[in-house]
Amino acid sequence: MQANDESNASSRIRAEQVPLVDKTSKKDAVVQYKREKHQLEDLKQEMETDMHQIPINELYSRLETNPNTGLSSEEAKRRLVRDGPNALSPPPQTPEWIKFAKNLFGGFAILLWIGALLCFLAYGVDYAMSENAIKDNRASCLRRKMKNRSANYYLLGLENSFHRLKKEWRLFIAAWNLGIDDSAQWITVAQLSFIIVEELYLGVVLAAVVIITGCFQYYQEAKSEKIMESFKHMVPSLHNSVLYWSMYVIVVHMLHSLWNNFAKVWRDGKLHEVPTEEIVVGDIVEVKGGDRIPADIRLIVSHGLKVDNSSLTGESDPQSRVAECTNKNPLETANIAFFSTNAMEGTGKGVVIYTGDKTVMGRIAHLASGLESGETPIAKELAHFIHLITGVAVFLGISFFIISLAMGYHWLDACVFLIGIIVANVPEGLLATVTVCLTLTAKRMARKNCLVKHLEAVETLGSTSTICSDKTGTLTQNRMTVSHAWFDLNTMLADTSEHQTQAKYDLSQPTFRALLRVAGICNRAEFKANQDLVPVLKRECTGDASDIALMKFVELAEGDVSELRDRNRKICEIPFNSTNKFAVRPTLVSIHESDTPDDRSYKLAMKGAPERIIDRCTTIMINGKEQPLTRDHREAFDRAYLELGCLGERVLGFCDYTLPLEKYPPGFAFDTTEVNFPLSGLRFLGLMSMIDPPRAAVPDAVAKCRSAGIKVIMVTGDHPITAKAVAKSVGIISPENETPEDVAMRLNIPVEEVDGTQCKACVVHGSQLREMTKNELDFIVGHYKEIVFARTSPQQKLLIVESCQRNGAIVAVTGDGVNDSPALKQADIGIAMGIAGSDVSKQAADMILLDDNFASIVTGVEEGRLIFDNLKKSIAYTLTSNIPEISPFLMFILLNIPLPLGTVTILCIDLGTDLWPAISLAYEESEGDIMKRPPRNPQKDKLVNERLISFSYGMIGMMQASAGFFTYFVIMGDNGFLPLRLFGLRDQWDSRAVNDLEDSYGQQWVSNRKVLEYTCHTAFFVSIVVVQWADLIISKTRRNSLIQQGMNNWTLNFGILFETVLAAFLAYCPGLDKGLRMYSLKLWWWFPALPFSVLIFIFDESRRAILRRSKRGSFVERETYY
Repeated sequence: MQANDESNASSRIRAEQVPLVDKTSKKDAVVQYKREKHQLEDLKQEMETDMHQIPINELYSRLETNPNTGLSSEEAKRRLVRDGPNALSPPPQTPEWIKFAKNLFGGFAILLWIGALLCFLAYGVDYAMSENAIKDNRASCLRRKMKNRSANYYLLGLENSFHRLKKEWRLFIAAWNLGIDDSAQWITVAQLSFIIVEELYLGVVLAAVVIITGCFQYYQEAKSEKIMESFKHMVPSLHNSVLYWSMYVIVVHMLHSLWNNFAKVWRDGKLHEVPTEEIVVGDIVEVKGGDRIPADIRLIVSHGLKVDNSSLTGESDPQSRVAECTNKNPLETANIAFFSTNAMEGTGKGVVIYTGDKTVMGRIAHLASGLESGETPIAKELAHFIHLITGVAVFLGISFFIISLAMGYHWLDACVFLIGIIVANVPEGLLATVTVCLTLTAKRMARKNCLVKHLEAVETLGSTSTICSDKTGTLTQNRMTVSHAWFDLNTMLADTSEHQTQAKYDLSQPTFRALLRVAGICNRAEFKANQDLVPVLKRECTGDASDIALMKFVELAEGDVSELRDRNRKICEIPFNSTNKFAVRPTLVSIHESDTPDDRSYKLAMKGAPERIIDRCTTIMINGKEQPLTRDHREAFDRAYLELGCLGERVLGFCDYTLPLEKYPPGFAFDTTEVNFPLSGLRFLGLMSMIDPPRAAVPDAVAKCRSAGIKVIMVTGDHPITAKAVAKSVGIISPENETPEDVAMRLNIPVEEVDGTQCKACVVHGSQLREMTKNELDFIVGHYKEIVFARTSPQQKLLIVESCQRNGAIVAVTGDGVNDSPALKQADIGIAMGIAGSDVSKQAADMILLDDNFASIVTGVEEGRLIFDNLKKSIAYTLTSNIPEISPFLMFILLNIPLPLGTVTILCIDLGTDLWPAISLAYEESEGDIMKRPPRNPQKDKLVNERLISFSYGMIGMMQASAGFFTYFVIMGDNGFLPLRLFGLRDQWDSRAVNDLEDSYGQQWVSNRKVLEYTCHTAFFVSIVVVQWADLIISKTRRNSLIQQGMNNWTLNFGILFETVLAAFLAYCPGLDKGLRMYSLKLWWWFPALPFSVLIFIFDESRRAILRRSKRGSFVERETYY
């Protein structure tokens, strides 16, 4: 029977159709994958259940429980074994070794690994060739004797690198002992061995760069995770008292949760305290104010029970819970209390309907953990860059492989050339540059209250085109504040600023003072102890959010509330609950002693729903005088109530009454059960309205987003009227745009008759969203410029994000509750709140707002856009030197000239002189206001595009290569080798058998010509540094003149000095001629490259001047603006 009941229940309850954890082992992986995918799609849908709607006796029957005695202990144990503990399954954690591997082998690192592997491959090919050459040479040596032993010994002494190749060294000595005459082939082998060592060095260096950079990136991300773990200790150090007190509340709440991990459960007819993890479906539990709801429960009895659902539904106000079903939607009905929410006040009793992963909270958490994060925009850009660089490298490599074969080179030599050209195209220092630039920006963002968990998220925020923002705590201050007071038939605007330093109120008005008195004494909120020195708005309180708002308002306006309460000592109180026959809406009644010494009568104070309050009144206080409540007064009241309600504010009415002394003498026994005092015929005082006001910086931040082309969408669980009011106050809905409801009100027609497609703004209710298809939702997201989604469920937030992404947007999502976690995970960048955010939301997010302020997001967007621009500049600067590094090798093959630049020297550029200047561009200021341009189009505006490649390689790179060759030919000419003499000279130059090489003037050169070659390497290296001065300066700006941009980046200025000093050190430091083959230069050999440096500066300044004067989309922009 029980099995049948469970089967029937599962057919009715969609939440139980697909188990969250599939414990059956499936051999077919495809079937398992499809099941998990279907399971995830099911979780994305609205929860469908009738547990809150069916008659309570039917529910008892379905769950096989007894409302009076509860379950038996044996049945509870059986169900615990069947369903598992009442706890959320921990989300899958990524092992640390996988995180490390992603940093080591992901993105740009792949290109460097390929380069390293090619170097090792070249080393293996060359080594094999050298082994064959040695074997052939040994056979020749056995047939001949050495004729000039001393000459060969001299040549042997010059080959320093021989010490590093033990095998070749032994073979050479063996040849010497045999008295070999033909040493030419042996020396060629020695030279080839040195080339082999250089290739091995390059491969090792590339691998080392990847490993070191990967470790650095892993360390940065691990450090961010540690910061998150110690977040409670970090926030107070921000020297912001608001953050301190807010975090204090969170810590206290967490400790409170730890102390209350037991629940009161009826078992075997007795009330027991049971660990929450042992609660099962069908248990009868009791809760009271301050408890954590232990499971999803349907209420049987409620006595003024209120719960805080903000972490689950986004509603900022505590929600009343009753035993009756109030809504078909299980998330909005008032007879269900949800797992992990908190009971604020009152008491209640209920039956457990879901536990653990099957609770609403469990479904949301499982949905968030099941979603896969897509590739970040910067990862896509780096992949695109790798494809470009790889394409260029392979094209050049294959081209010169074919050319080498056509020129008569051996195919193995051509393969070595192919590998060498591909490796030469790899910018070894760029990975380190990108990582350090992102890290520097992440640190800058952390100082501006944006803590980045993953470095790639830095740029993602800058690419954002749509922000889906929560309302409570992000756009608003997350505290109810009195915003208006209506008395004497006039509305007074209260100060709702974050600090209320300008809060000054006229206490000379008797009605206002009477209103303040009732608001202060008919109030259950209390300030916590020992906070006298803390500003009023930052004091911690206990009580209802509305009561706290009223108490703080009275404290600011009148003074010490505790003194006011002491003067008006409370005699008795009737709080609102469902059994009070006089109260249909929330109402609080209290009776106090008079604060006038001569007056011994009691004063009744009442507050509550305005329409209920005024219905109990027959008089009204106007300008301090009591008057009969007339129709005109009632109409003025109705207009004021409607006006304040349309602002999305929570409105309360206030009244009082002086009890006749003869009927209620001192010491009268007031009965709050039978109510032996009047509750009608009272005196109406006025209205007060409250709202969670916007943060001061939010309107400007939203305006910045609009000017930056970023659409801001509000997605909240709050009421549509409140959401719309806040949206209008912060600028999400601009004054000039109307919603269909606004048009209907203006034209005084039904909203159904309004053509919504003609409007630019709309407010969409969750119930409407539930009925929409994907196409209808996509139309709304794409058509309307200003959108507010209200009363949304967690699944609906996720669907909204997916719809934005289908419309081509890069989406940022903000949130603080568990309800936000699926959307945070699905978004391109999820932004959680550091103060009010739940652990689940922080885990799903990519970035944490330390101050919970929307304005900090806009600051992060600006930083993200800036780093994208600066990364472009840094890459352009880095890639430019590739051409002067590759071209010597190409000329070495094509023109047969002595090698102008060595491999080790190239490493000195890429990992030495270029590194600091490239990183310094991360500190460059923006060109103009980057927040006044639209978000970049990911399909068109790439980090590295064809224009950047052609500009760096085809323009500036060619000028730099010309400077290097000019310097090379100048030095060769100074030493007797004119340019024409160098062409075709390579074979003789590199042959150690040629001891009488003649220059252009007939002078004979022996081994010291290699010193000249290495000197040319050094000079070519120095010439690249000189032209990189200009390249670094022009890289500061892509459009502005350097005069506009200025030279205020002192890190960059130091970078010019750094690369110059490092180049001088490498050129002149004693001993580097042995290790790096760097030889000292004559001072004037620094100057041949200077004219080219000036030419580069003039050329690019002129190009940018033409660019600024040209129309958008002109030829110059299309071809040169990267």
